[in-house]
Amino acid sequence: MPQKTLTRRRKRSLETNNIAGYLFIGPWLIGFIVFTIVPIAMSLYYSFTNYDLIGSPTWVGFQNYITIFTNDVRFYKAVNVTVTYVLIYVPLRLAFALFVAMLFRVPRRGVSVYRAVYYIPSVVGGSVAVAVMWKQLFGRNGVLNSFLLAIGAMAPAAARSWTTTPSTALGTLIVLAVWQFGSPMLIFLAGLKQIPAQLYEAAAIDGAGPIAQFFRITIPSLSSVIFFNFLMQTISGFLSFTQALLITNGGPMDRTLFYVLYIYLKGFSFNEMGYASALAWIMLLFMALLTGIIFKTSNYWVFYESKGANK
Repeated sequence: MPQKTLTRRRKRSLETNNIAGYLFIGPWLIGFIVFTIVPIAMSLYYSFTNYDLIGSPTWVGFQNYITIFTNDVRFYKAVNVTVTYVLIYVPLRLAFALFVAMLFRVPRRGVSVYRAVYYIPSVVGGSVAVAVMWKQLFGRNGVLNSFLLAIGAMAPAAARSWTTTPSTALGTLIVLAVWQFGSPMLIFLAGLKQIPAQLYEAAAIDGAGPIAQFFRITIPSLSSVIFFNFLMQTISGFLSFTQALLITNGGPMDRTLFYVLYIYLKGFSFNEMGYASALAWIMLLFMALLTGIIFKTSNYWVFYESKGANK
């Protein structure tokens, strides 16, 4: 068969495969453009306008951004609350997840059932039912107060709603977030199973105890997994919204006013969609900067088997 004929057939086959591929990814590509690219572009435009969701947008330039940084006290409150929340909940969540993963790495009867049980809070944690349950649990007549009264740790007159008390409201949301440690736990568990047992055996022969093995073998071997979990949980923390909306609605006294909740309130409660879009773009730029810093610093503490420290 002539070489030219073979070449034409190969080109036709390649073109057919390309067309089939575009047809398969077409629905996703259309959805990505319509529901992701277009809304992003519109929000960028709205951030430079005065838009109330009813009338037409009015171009105001950088006025929204200027107002945010110079004349918006609640913006700084939202930033402070969100940063405080992330700084507390991320280390606690990762610590609990790693602790439980260490317990589950040893094969035991029924361990798979326990893993599923500990993972359930991560699946249902963002639901309305859990938020309502959590609000009742920490309410004035909730289980926590009933327990404290039963053991004599609280006087009846001191009973309070933990979610509506300024000094404890954020703490209840942090406890809820830490309770949902199932997802990072499973990732830690998968990483622990990849550590060769020979390393621990050699360390034990050299006289290293459990604590020394943990800090000299487990932590370095898990550094890439810790990096992934830390990055994902940090991003998730800055995007927290549902719990604060359903349990406290940002109160009391803005003590649980998460940044994303503030964006929601500005856009849909006060009909200031242009202002809310500007807030969203500030968050996007901040998260991009923060992610870049985390990746850059990982060069000094993340280790890989083939390269050692990523320097």
